[in-house]
Amino acid sequence: MAEGVIRLHGADNVVIALADLRAGDRPTGLDVALAGPVPRGHKIATRAIAKGETVIRYGQIIGQATEDIAAGAHIHSHNLGMGPHSSDYAIGAESRPLPPLEPKTFLGYHRPDGTVGTRNYLGILTSVNCSGSVARFIAEAAEKDPILSSMPNIDGFVPIVHNTGCGMSGVNEGYDTLMRTLKGYARNPNFGGILLVGLGCEVMQVPDLVGQGRLRPDGNFRYMTIQGTGGTRATIEAGLRVLREMAEVAARVARAPAPVSKLMVGLQCGGSDGYSGITANPALGHASDLLVQMGGTTILSETPEIYGAEHLLTRRAVKPEVGEKLLERIRWWEDYTARNGGEMDNNPSPGNKKGGLTTILEKSLGAVAKGGTAPLAGVYKFAEPITEPGFVYMDSPGYDPCSVTGQIASGATMIVFTTGRGSVSGYKPSPCIKLATNSEMYARMAEDMDINCGDILDGVSIEAKGEEILDRIIAVASGQKSLSEELGFGGAEFVPWQIGAVM
Repeated sequence: MAEGVIRLHGADNVVIALADLRAGDRPTGLDVALAGPVPRGHKIATRAIAKGETVIRYGQIIGQATEDIAAGAHIHSHNLGMGPHSSDYAIGAESRPLPPLEPKTFLGYHRPDGTVGTRNYLGILTSVNCSGSVARFIAEAAEKDPILSSMPNIDGFVPIVHNTGCGMSGVNEGYDTLMRTLKGYARNPNFGGILLVGLGCEVMQVPDLVGQGRLRPDGNFRYMTIQGTGGTRATIEAGLRVLREMAEVAARVARAPAPVSKLMVGLQCGGSDGYSGITANPALGHASDLLVQMGGTTILSETPEIYGAEHLLTRRAVKPEVGEKLLERIRWWEDYTARNGGEMDNNPSPGNKKGGLTTILEKSLGAVAKGGTAPLAGVYKFAEPITEPGFVYMDSPGYDPCSVTGQIASGATMIVFTTGRGSVSGYKPSPCIKLATNSEMYARMAEDMDINCGDILDGVSIEAKGEEILDRIIAVASGQKSLSEELGFGGAEFVPWQIGAVM
């Protein structure tokens, strides 16, 4: 740390501005004055960098100079582009088990299959967009129903609606992905019961979903179609009757102590900035390590946003098959983006760039920090059930609501979300904790941000902040509402990954 800037690694040829700097400023650690202004979170060259030379941050390549860059110059999109990155995957070379810690406990809802929920919702799951409004009508009626409102231990009623389920192939990858997603939500431990509502004539048929195996181990599952039940009003009335029956079962489950080894936490970042990889992401990474050391499970995702940093994960793979599966997903994404006219370097977003991130390599290196240092225990497709405890990876798009949807379908009962620009969202049925990467945004959006990680730049240690995050995870898992829950978020963020043609 120096006055006004921070150097992240001894090999770096850039420093990061910690405040808006002006032309002529001479931050400690630079031999020359700044030729022009540099916004906070942005990069400054520590020495002259020739055109074609690699630019180093975190001790890793983040891109290639597209022109000669003078010492003290601002480095961003105007003079830095995508360049080569490491392909030395060295699978398993740095897979070192972390020492176990005595697990802490939380108060959760124990399910018959041994899982433990952090919430006890009743869900109205839809097979197709055409039943979405009716699902919302049922949920609204349930919230007003005096019988249901008097039931103890129930957190509410969640309509799970989406924009697909028909106009799609019934035999391809997109269909299989949606099937996994809907089944995963039906089985998530944060639901005390599920009512599945379909239209009746859709591609994603309700009998096919039900016939894929028992959707809930507690049997608290019902289904109906609007066409088979007799239309909108009849379905609302039938749905309300069914929810009353299901609520009798769900209300019998009260919070009871459970070890944090029963927690499954999705790790997310969105609206990232130049501080994300310095403050909130590594702090969340430390909290992830602590959970893993106590037997818990944490899930890293967003494959397009680990692109260029995948070698840091393959080196931590517990066995060759795990590392190879991650690389297979990377190759799938390279093909997927190419055949759809995209590219893996379509990131960072405009907001990311305004916050100081220039290339996907730079963004990915900061994003991977959320995963801490624990061995990589498994790699899963989107919405696949996660069966291995520890630190795992689930393939997903970088689009946050879609990625979180997959994590919850895979079993996540908590989400922790870092943001530098100020993302606002929530993800019923799993509570979401927001971590601010910088103090300025935290102060401006304090009603949305649960924890400020910007004070790491003022001297708070990564380890201390990780402990604070873990304590908040346990408190929220035990029933304390996160700020996104207080604000009522979570009703619009169910976004299944739609792969394939809409027909």
